[in-house]
Amino acid sequence: MSENKRQSTVEKQIDENLRRVYEQAIQEEIPDRLLQLLAQLKAQDKPK
Repeated sequence: MSENKRQSTVEKQIDENLRRVYEQAIQEEIPDRLLQLLAQLKAQDKPK
């Protein structure tokens, strides 16, 4: 196998794995604690 062909195969595998991990990550719910923290930050940014 030539070096370019091997590199191309490795890049495809990396691409597929990154896509799989990304898809799994966007399916996960945002933890309640993080949502609470975001709400607190948003409340602090509101003009008084």
